[in-house]
Amino acid sequence: MSGPTIGLALGGGGARGFAHIHALEAFDDLGLRPNVVAGTSMGAIVGAAYAAGMSGADVLDFAQERFRNRLRLTADLLRMKPENARQFLDHGGLRLGEINVERVITVLLPRSFPTDFRHLVTPLKVIATDFHDRSEHVFESGPLIPALAASSAIPALFRPVMVDGTVYIDGGTTNPTPFDRLSGVVDIVVAVDVCGWPRGTRGMRHRKLDVLTSSTQIMQQSITRAKAALCRPDILLKPDMSGIRIHDFMKLKAILLATRPLRETLKKELDVALERHAASCRAS
Repeated sequence: MSGPTIGLALGGGGARGFAHIHALEAFDDLGLRPNVVAGTSMGAIVGAAYAAGMSGADVLDFAQERFRNRLRLTADLLRMKPENARQFLDHGGLRLGEINVERVITVLLPRSFPTDFRHLVTPLKVIATDFHDRSEHVFESGPLIPALAASSAIPALFRPVMVDGTVYIDGGTTNPTPFDRLSGVVDIVVAVDVCGWPRGTRGMRHRKLDVLTSSTQIMQQSITRAKAALCRPDILLKPDMSGIRIHDFMKLKAILLATRPLRETLKKELDVALERHAASCRAS
């Protein structure tokens, strides 16, 4: 008898999404591979790398190399086409809300990264938000990079992304951790939620950017709780994201260290879920 099908849902959270690497490594440790992956924002990017055939170790090695040197990374971003490079600098500063996220993703990903969903070895669902229709949209075919950009277009940081005449923004505004998109599709649904929460204590003053991002996190947590109440995944893990901001991409080592327990926890949870499924099959 063949084993159960497994779906992996990876949530959005900017730099916090590096924690997803532990989830990929957990699957690799057990010799398992998800039958389908769903992701939002950073979760979609990491999920796309995995769906392209990279192992957890491959993703880790690339991330360590890419984010090792801040100056080199900045230089690579600024070597984009002039009209796009100008979106990064405005009289020496950053023009929030005008950054071309598709160009950023293109620069950050491996040069050999697949450009179309059909080139992936594992089915992938990328979650974005249709801005004018005010609804969730799932990309499953066609050009891959525009879909990842649409899923990652965080308002007030990146400009919206237009795909086939439709304007899209960050998928986290409608479905931060898209485990519900795997319900009924596979036997076992695994979800990793990397949304953070407001930092600091009562009475302290917060920077405007922190207030903006924390407000978004509060909204996303509410969405995830509501979805989990209606359609809870078999495994839902939320690693400790305290003190980690969405833009802390140069803190890869610290993020991986803080979230390291995720790897072993997921392995244990998967073992239990697999045994439960096997017992259910024997009983029937």
